[in-house]
Amino acid sequence: MRRPPPGQYVEVATAGERFKAYVPTPLPPAPPIDWSPALRRRFDEALLALGRLDALTAHLPNASLLLYSFVRKEAVLSSQIEGTQSSLADLLLYEIDEQPGVPVEDAHEVSRCVAALEHGLKKLRGGLPLCMRLLGEMHKVLLAHPGGRGKTPGEVRRSQVWIGGTRPGNAVFVPPPASELTACLAALERFLNDQPEPVPPLLKAALAHVQFETIHPFLDGNGRIGRLLIVLQLVADGVLREPMLYPSLFFKTHRALYYELLNEVRLRGDWERWLDFFAEGVQVSASQAVATANALLALVNADRDRIAGLGRAARSALAVHEALQRQPIATSAALVKATGLTAATVNKSLAHLERIRVVAELTSRQRGRVFSYRGYVKELAAELEPAP
Repeated sequence: MRRPPPGQYVEVATAGERFKAYVPTPLPPAPPIDWSPALRRRFDEALLALGRLDALTAHLPNASLLLYSFVRKEAVLSSQIEGTQSSLADLLLYEIDEQPGVPVEDAHEVSRCVAALEHGLKKLRGGLPLCMRLLGEMHKVLLAHPGGRGKTPGEVRRSQVWIGGTRPGNAVFVPPPASELTACLAALERFLNDQPEPVPPLLKAALAHVQFETIHPFLDGNGRIGRLLIVLQLVADGVLREPMLYPSLFFKTHRALYYELLNEVRLRGDWERWLDFFAEGVQVSASQAVATANALLALVNADRDRIAGLGRAARSALAVHEALQRQPIATSAALVKATGLTAATVNKSLAHLERIRVVAELTSRQRGRVFSYRGYVKELAAELEPAP
């Protein structure tokens, strides 16, 4: 369907330059989405995949162990889209105060992405609806790192921003001027909360992501907050019990097309191509999450059987093994704290686990030794980068 761009350009003059900035029309799109049979089928497949992922979460006795790692996987991927170099292993090392293999600032930035999502979920479950107050708080957490200084963490921008180019006049895209943000964000907030009418959750997540990225309400961090919004929306609307989805893997794999389709909506109102891409991304991401979860469960069960063969040492070794599922790269001291076992018992258990090749030591020192549940980290990071 041919439709006009879902917004209008307004002329802006700043710093001696005149340019046009784009102000999006409030959601939902008008005229309505053209639901071809293929597009409906794509959404049905995505919803089925989300259902399988949510069912897996509901029936796992140790879903919280997987959740720790999956949330970090999404944070790493989303940050990589923005140019950070941190791998999953770098993040896990940073979180135990070890030196990552990339600049510390990169790993710290990814850790703030994890913290932002966790903060958003806590507020959501505490009764705060999806709103700019919640997103602003997440943004403040996200930019709580040295690189975030001067970028007004937690505050809606009060100046013009642009994407691509050296100035607004030659930019690829110029979001709304600051004077339009109050109205744009109020309309988005209403849409997120089903006003004036309910919108199916997956469709809402797809439309809201584009709208948020188009409004670009912050000086920095819009991409990461906008991608976290997808998962938060699905949790808020009850599609997922836990944020086990990591859609940024699909967006990173198809980064050029991702940005192209966001722009096609703004230029030509082509919502249908974006929705097809988005639904495919959700279906692929949910299926990958299920496959990864099943592979991790198979590994854990196989290793548990091997550990059971240790005889009298098995009970303590199994406690250490379970702690490593929550934090697959850890110091021996952290494992003492996590298990409640003595340092001597933990170190003996780690020696047994090394001997049967369940864990590997990443350091060669007497104190503060670091261990990796190597098969777990390798499986978890298989789609991201080689693991140590």
